[in-house]
Amino acid sequence: MLKSVKIAVVVAIAYASVLSSAQAGVAEDLQNICTIVKADDKSELRKKMKKVESDYRLKLQDYYTGISCEGESLIRIAFLNNALETGELMIKKMPKSLLNTAESDGKTLRAWVSEHKLMTSPIANVLNERI
Repeated sequence: MLKSVKIAVVVAIAYASVLSSAQAGVAEDLQNICTIVKADDKSELRKKMKKVESDYRLKLQDYYTGISCEGESLIRIAFLNNALETGELMIKKMPKSLLNTAESDGKTLRAWVSEHKLMTSPIANVLNERI
């Protein structure tokens, strides 16, 4: 009986350490994603997204809301930096339902774009076609 309890404890500790290292790994892998989006480096963003998907089985929609760049979401940062290529890629990779969901400030992406007078941006055209 005591031996089975020891084995269960060892398994639980091993499992917890794997989970915490996986979360740390994702954060480390996504560390410079804001810089990549601002620089409009579509190929680097695509590589980063593929790496996170293959290593952790996470798609953009899984970690999008957890990333903030200067207080804004990744797509909003693309708008503010006129990063057409990365903005378009992210819009195409996100499910339509998440594109229509209110972000942390309570505004949908479309409402935020309209409020910031960015509707003439080429990224807004991609967003409107997708929604």
